[in-house]
Amino acid sequence: MKVLITGGAGFIGHHLALYLSSLGYDVLCVDNLSRSSPEVINTLRRYGINLIVVDVLDINSLDVIMSRFKPEVVIHTAALVSVEESVKKPEEYFRCNVLGTLNTVRISTNYGVSRFIYLSSAAVYGDPIKLPVSEEHPLNPKSPYGLSKLLGEEVVKLYYRMYGLEYVILRLFNVYGPRQFLNPYSGVITKFIDRVSKGLPPVIYGDGTQTRDFIHVLDVCRVIQLCVSTEKVNEVYNVGSGKPLSINELADLVVRVSGLDLRPTYESSRPGDIRHSYADISKAVKYLGFKPSVSIEEGIKELLRLKNT
Repeated sequence: MKVLITGGAGFIGHHLALYLSSLGYDVLCVDNLSRSSPEVINTLRRYGINLIVVDVLDINSLDVIMSRFKPEVVIHTAALVSVEESVKKPEEYFRCNVLGTLNTVRISTNYGVSRFIYLSSAAVYGDPIKLPVSEEHPLNPKSPYGLSKLLGEEVVKLYYRMYGLEYVILRLFNVYGPRQFLNPYSGVITKFIDRVSKGLPPVIYGDGTQTRDFIHVLDVCRVIQLCVSTEKVNEVYNVGSGKPLSINELADLVVRVSGLDLRPTYESSRPGDIRHSYADISKAVKYLGFKPSVSIEEGIKELLRLKNT
């Protein structure tokens, strides 16, 4: 089966490309490389994954690629993904996450793609009014990032209503794992691991009692592969561990696993951050057969081991 992955040199995208390729899928990645790293690009090359450098905002180039490759499934992972950055650069987020999704959906429809898988975000829910958060929870994003991902969902659903493009939407909670891009807007686990590996204490924004649902990128790849073959399509699914973890608990875990004697430092909370969030994953468990397999402690041990080798 031919699968095209947008954002294929990004964090989730490249892991997905490696995973699907290992299962025998014919994978093509497209990416503008703006949020990639030499390590990721070299990893794709080492495993023989085809990568074309193109931006999803360039619809003409997407058209050429689609006409030549003719994928059966398109998995749209290309996105800007920082809540904090989106507050500072909302225009960039709407261009990439909404227009980029529109371009990819349009071209997929034109070339008869049989299934479109869209990676959305738990940020579409905003501040939860009930925990755990199910797919039926009201959608009230509180950042440009969250709104851009929600608008992307609506684009996908519109093209299903207009043209019958079969879809699956996955609302990802906090994804972590190896080779996650490190920059000022990186996820909290990546930042904690980087600091602790240098002998520095984790930095916590706010009081640290805020909770998140962390899911390993390998489990995300597994659930995406289930979506490629499932009959339960034109649906939205939460993807998380189904377990809350406070940022204080996360910091303590990273420090404990490292074996160092460090105490976190605290700074002011950031605009757009959600206080508490964890997923109700019962729908994905029931209809996709999804079951998270990597515990947070196993994941942290893996990241520290890789960082220190």
